[in-house]
Amino acid sequence: MISDIFTSYSFICAVLFVILSPLVGGIIMGLDRKLTARMQGRVGPPVLQPLYDIFKLFEKENIVVHGSQNFWVFSYLVFMIVTGVLFFAGGDILLVIFALTLAHVFVVLGAYSTGSPYAHIGAERELIQLMAVEPMIIIAAIGLYEITGSFDTAGIIQSPVAPIIFLPGIFVGMVYILTMKLGKSPFDLATSHHAHQELVKGLTTEFSGSTFAMTELAHLYELIFLLGFLFLFFGLAAPLIGILAVIVVYVLEIFIDNATSRVKWQLALKSCWIVTVVLGCVNLFALYLI
Repeated sequence: MISDIFTSYSFICAVLFVILSPLVGGIIMGLDRKLTARMQGRVGPPVLQPLYDIFKLFEKENIVVHGSQNFWVFSYLVFMIVTGVLFFAGGDILLVIFALTLAHVFVVLGAYSTGSPYAHIGAERELIQLMAVEPMIIIAAIGLYEITGSFDTAGIIQSPVAPIIFLPGIFVGMVYILTMKLGKSPFDLATSHHAHQELVKGLTTEFSGSTFAMTELAHLYELIFLLGFLFLFFGLAAPLIGILAVIVVYVLEIFIDNATSRVKWQLALKSCWIVTVVLGCVNLFALYLI
């Protein structure tokens, strides 16, 4: 019955993603900051502070180094929304991955267009991060297809068997690269949400006003999409366990973020590829033996 409802209302799920993701993502980010502050012995900002920041940025004067950076960042936001819409509407997961990658290419082009050496370094590190995480995401898509027989997220989520049962290695690998996708330590190479790095944020150093607000908004959409991707490993076969697992994984990411320091990009790239080969490829190989 739940699967029928999901199929019938996939369009509504996509609309809800567009409307509610900034609010839900902002609350999650606010709780993230609150928990981080408590770990550091501080009170922390209000839970809705990330949303207040975005509203404030939209009201500020928009100063740009080069006119094209607004276009690139706006395209980044649009394609991040398209990624989530395709995902929550039950679309092809390979198309979802393509849209996600394209979104990040746009923000890289936006950073390059500023001509700033700090932004250039951030853009290059963002490209390194893309190379580091893409193999694991593609392997996850292949693994989900092998278990459910479908590349459509609608088909995957309605699987009678929770894919996590057969894909534990790939799930752990996804959790590993999630640290990099969320921009958390020790893989916060391209940019970071930490206050002590606000002056030099690499990828977004030259963004301000509404341009920077669009990048923050895109991060909220990406956060909801990534948590939804993790939920696919449990699907409607184990929805409550899936929600609980997603919460536990996110709290774990916050703990790792506060307990580690940034590593060099070489180590980040190598470790992601090693995890992809050891956990991802071995898990896929094991599926063929079953």
